Amino acid sequence: MSALLLSGRSASAKILADLKPKIAKLNPKLVVVQVGDDPGSSSYIKQKIKSCTEVGMRSQHRHLQAATSLSDLLKLVADLNADPDVTGFIVQLPLPEHLQSHVPDIIRAIDPKKDVDGFGAYNLGKVFLSKDFEHLPPATPAGIIMLLEHYKIPVASKHAVIVGRSNIVGKPLAIMLLNRDATVTVCHSKTKDLAAMSRHADILIAAIGKPKFITKDMVKPGAVVIDVGTSRVDGKLTGDVDFVAIQEIASAITPVPGGIGPMTVASLIKNCVQAKERQIEK
Repeated sequence: MSALLLSGRSASAKILADLKPKIAKLNPKLVVVQVGDDPGSSSYIKQKIKSCTEVGMRSQHRHLQAATSLSDLLKLVADLNADPDVTGFIVQLPLPEHLQSHVPDIIRAIDPKKDVDGFGAYNLGKVFLSKDFEHLPPATPAGIIMLLEHYKIPVASKHAVIVGRSNIVGKPLAIMLLNRDATVTVCHSKTKDLAAMSRHADILIAAIGKPKFITKDMVKPGAVVIDVGTSRVDGKLTGDVDFVAIQEIASAITPVPGGIGPMTVASLIKNCVQAKERQIEK
């Protein structure tokens, strides 16, 4: 059996094409704030700006020096909150070491109406209520949900196992899958016999940042495998899943690159459009 390739590039192209008329009408603007020169961040931001250009959405890259102080970064956040022309903005993570411990303060400072990354407590709290309140959900979990919907992969009554419990992916994704009637297990570094857990998954999501951590013997034949991980191995982008081996037994699998990355970008742009709609309503 050869697994169905879940192409994020293909799915995101369809989502972005559907958003184009709304973007032309609403004229939203996305601002991406980068502190320092993390190579991964620079690559992601380049793709975000490129995708904005392709769909005709205004965007701006505010690139700050690595030595930028917390007070200067918070001042910029306040300025973006107050600027009526800015629909939504994100502070790209990871931040330089001297700012790492202040990430919760920085996220808390972002106006919830402009929090298009969906990391703030207000937007996360709405995700907990039901899928009807997922107005600005975290971009990567929302991208995963959209990918499953694009390929018409059912979630209700399925057992989803998530390997990774981050605030950015694992935890919010668990809630969003519960909102869609999946049974969800979240595994992490302290989980006993993780392989036994993962072998029960109808839908297995790997989001831990350890290259090829998920091996063939950890996957149930016929499972849908979603690889969120991105690591550099010998200069090559590699996921958390042993793709070559697992595609032989999975029913569907995402590639790295070209899987969840494009979906995260599409989700971010969709959130910016939804933010503009809600700002106009209010």
